[in-house]
Amino acid sequence: MTTQTVLPVEPNTLQSISAGNGEPAWLTESRVGGLRLAAELELPKLEKTKLERWDLSHFGAFRSGQPARSQELPAQVASLVDLKEDSNLLVQHNSSVVYTRLSADLAAKGVIFTDLETAVREHGDLVKTYLHTAVKPEENRLTALHAALWNGGVFLYVPKNVEVEIPLQSIFLIDDPSASFAPHVLIVAESNSRVTYVDNYISGSYESKIVHNGAAEVFVKAGAKVQFATVHHLNEQTTDLIHRRAVIDNDGSIEWIVGEMNAGDSVSETLSILKGNGSLSDAKVIAVGSGSQKLNYTTKAIHFGKSSDSQMITRAVMREQATAIINGITKIEKGATKANGEQTEKVLMLSPKARGDANPILLIDEDDVTAGHAASVGQVNQEQIYYLMSRGITREQAERLIIYGFLAPVVSDIPLEQLQEQLQGLVERKLGQ
Repeated sequence: MTTQTVLPVEPNTLQSISAGNGEPAWLTESRVGGLRLAAELELPKLEKTKLERWDLSHFGAFRSGQPARSQELPAQVASLVDLKEDSNLLVQHNSSVVYTRLSADLAAKGVIFTDLETAVREHGDLVKTYLHTAVKPEENRLTALHAALWNGGVFLYVPKNVEVEIPLQSIFLIDDPSASFAPHVLIVAESNSRVTYVDNYISGSYESKIVHNGAAEVFVKAGAKVQFATVHHLNEQTTDLIHRRAVIDNDGSIEWIVGEMNAGDSVSETLSILKGNGSLSDAKVIAVGSGSQKLNYTTKAIHFGKSSDSQMITRAVMREQATAIINGITKIEKGATKANGEQTEKVLMLSPKARGDANPILLIDEDDVTAGHAASVGQVNQEQIYYLMSRGITREQAERLIIYGFLAPVVSDIPLEQLQEQLQGLVERKLGQ
């Protein structure tokens, strides 16, 4: 079955814009192909969330030409970074990357850290090998539209045996809802390399609606280790939709640290494909919902490799009339012997009108494995409140301590101190404390 879709741009126009921007023919073809797919495909089918009822028509204008980089940080970004001689930073402002910085030391080791549009021109064969192979355009209407309309973005390449000690950071800022905002993050960590990547999605103040339709693809080669931390705090006018995927080879590992702190409706999928033997995935996600937000967050691991291991922790706090669907999915394929998958989903509700739904799902096609899950949805534990109050702490302080303790396993793992402090502040603001 196909659906009639009003496209944000016509195929001929998109083709002209892509060619006018100097993009190679293969990328122009990829964009136009994605747009045509979007006209045929349906929206993703989500657990207990009907995306067809959401207003997903505000993608902004896909424009020709990119402004020259100013290499000056926007005011909203400057307070979030601590620039030093060895800093590594990329900033996207609306549709364009306006600032990039990579230390001379890392550049000398062969590390590439630039916007994806530049990488397409300067490292085309490398980008073409990986782009849209983990998040495929043909999956659904959103992935197809993203393949057609992505802009700015990040390309991070770490050569074999290179260990990057200092985190590389990206900041994605939207303050013009008339412009399309669809960064694509592409990371390739070659065998036995190590890297930490951190990004931060922020927005200015505006009254018009916009949809962020983003994607992140991470390729972890044999023995490589990647830590990927991300915080999303876009405003209530912004609908946030993102697919995150990692493909992990033999003895490689991915660690996801995700802070979902948006003020608007949000959908995310964080998926690890454990392709190799001995591959590892550790995913930690926190979310705080308020107002009348509708949230749907899925954390998923698919095991193909023998002795592969996945761990998932998702913790959500809901207040006022916010609703959250929290899905944890562990899929162990036939032949993935000795695989282990563990997951925990917990939802804490601070209001009688808030709603939370935790859905742990195990799909096991192999006998010789171990797997487990735990899920809970409930109010703040009154016994804990009374215990703390018996020690001279007020009820409000006691509730605050319990909530912070509930979220601490993720907040404390953020690899940049400034971002960790920012996330703590966002938690406090969203909880009205």
